Amino acid sequence: MSGGKSADQPTVNQSELEATYPGKFLPSDQAFTSIHRGDRIFIGTGCGYPQHLVNQLVAYTQAHPKAFFDAEVLHIWTLGVNPYLQDDVRRNFRLNSFFVSGPTRDSVNQGAADYTSIFLSQVPNLLTRGVIPIDVALVQTSMPDEHGYISLGISVDIVRTAVDCARTVICQLNPAMPRTHGDSFLHMTDINYAIAFHEPLLEFPSKSSDEIADRIGTYVASLVEDGATIQVGYGRIPDAIVARLKNKKHLGVHTELLSDGIVSLMRAGVVDNTKKSIDRNKTVAAFCMGSRDTYEYLDDNPAVSFRAVDYTNSAAVISQIEKMTAINSALEIDLTGQATAESLDGAIYSGVGGQPDFMRGAVLAPEGKSVLVLPSTAKNDTVSRIVPFLGEGAGVTLTRSDVHYVVTEYGIAYLHGKNLRERAMELIRVAHPNFRAQLLRDAKARHLIYADQAFMPGKRGEYPEHLETYRTTKMGLELQLRPVRISDEPLLKDFFYALSDRSVYQRFISARKDMPHERLQEFVIIDYSSEIVILAIMETDGIQSVVGVAQYGIEPDSHTAEVALVVRDDYQNQGIGTALLAYVTLLAKREGLLGFRAEVLVENQGMMHLFEAAGFSIDKKRGAGVYELRMLF
Repeated sequence: MSGGKSADQPTVNQSELEATYPGKFLPSDQAFTSIHRGDRIFIGTGCGYPQHLVNQLVAYTQAHPKAFFDAEVLHIWTLGVNPYLQDDVRRNFRLNSFFVSGPTRDSVNQGAADYTSIFLSQVPNLLTRGVIPIDVALVQTSMPDEHGYISLGISVDIVRTAVDCARTVICQLNPAMPRTHGDSFLHMTDINYAIAFHEPLLEFPSKSSDEIADRIGTYVASLVEDGATIQVGYGRIPDAIVARLKNKKHLGVHTELLSDGIVSLMRAGVVDNTKKSIDRNKTVAAFCMGSRDTYEYLDDNPAVSFRAVDYTNSAAVISQIEKMTAINSALEIDLTGQATAESLDGAIYSGVGGQPDFMRGAVLAPEGKSVLVLPSTAKNDTVSRIVPFLGEGAGVTLTRSDVHYVVTEYGIAYLHGKNLRERAMELIRVAHPNFRAQLLRDAKARHLIYADQAFMPGKRGEYPEHLETYRTTKMGLELQLRPVRISDEPLLKDFFYALSDRSVYQRFISARKDMPHERLQEFVIIDYSSEIVILAIMETDGIQSVVGVAQYGIEPDSHTAEVALVVRDDYQNQGIGTALLAYVTLLAKREGLLGFRAEVLVENQGMMHLFEAAGFSIDKKRGAGVYELRMLF
């Protein structure tokens, strides 16, 4: 698709331009005589791709097949207008791309084109040092203003450096190209030849969402804080994420790709960049791929600054941005946290791109977050995207230390600071249910997890996310109350070992000193259809800790449940026990249960008071130092 600043064909006064800038305007066949055999030809990026200029170049080559041979075509991204890949000009051109997209994927994998794997932030350095010299740059710009300045518009990224380094710059002046701010300005004296030609710019419309993208988008939106600065990739899932940020406040943007969704947030006032620690009040991007409406919004808009990728993608720059939140997608991730976004089974799918730049910069930023998103499956649910280890031939785009969060449609896995066993359990938890059992077997076979790790298969073991809730205690403590997860064993271990001997004795009516893996499994591997374990969680400086646990197990014969709870000593008498008991009571009533049964040590007056204050009808019997309670709702 294509678009631009105006649907009407504007008048280009060629004679006036030629008079103002003598020697710049030549017929295209004369301009292309500056290209020699073996030259490297750089072509502008994505939707800034100079269509007319490239078509004229290929037409010139077809008319003069011996004009030059083996010219190397360099670019980042193309949307399918690739006449230099045609068979009749194969001897004239050879593509070398810094990123692989759909239109070039087959050519690269069939050996008919090349792919240079590199962080995009490093490409300008290759050009300026002459490691990859640029002989000719074909770019598209806005029309010159009264001072003779033209703008690279929606494609600054590597184009800025390519123009600065090129021996010859051939420019398509296009009235449809918006005049953007930042590193985008050239003067007419900076170019060698110009061709004025109006055509609608290429467009890259947002993709329609689906249920999986919506669920992932909702999860990711919960991780984006007010005042955060975001970077979001492209595709159906990133579009769904952006669409769910409409209720956020004072977001900033520092990104590689500027999309329609980000511009929508700017128009709505959600993105105002007022909290950014650098480039305050500016949306910073390297290039834009969107709709004609977005291009019109960008025209002469000082709120948007287009910068070269050695700035936008610099980890040193990104790491200065407080609450930097980088959100990117992957093709596959293994149970240790390695991910590929570029290749599978030895075939190149896309490229390194700017993903590692942003993810590593976000990890280093104050309160930064790196978020990796992917659907749990591929090929109609027949293949898991979460795998024991990346397959042979898969490139490791992100290492184990690059990712804080992994999000699928089944939840959020937090990997930062976790060991390999904990990572594996977190990722298995958010894998598709059809693959969890096999992933557990594979993880055991590779000694990533405990050899006796239990698992509750089927519906009975599916995490009841809808039971997650929040409560504020009478003392003002903010708690998350949620069911236990299969990956919560480390949290519970810390909780139980934080209890005093007295609290342990009162909870278990035994003087046990240890809480080994075998015992902890009884708390985290449960049948949600017949029992429930609710954790009271507090978060301080991004670190979660369990401060209380309540559980009940249904007794079918009496249609009641045995209940028990315990609160960490340093948080007792602050309303946590009351909140937990009230919530598990609510859940039990929803199940139609008639009441609870409990055993409480006679000395445990705090627990007795808690039950009595809950308003139950209590039948109390005293045994050998223990009260047996029957509490009806």
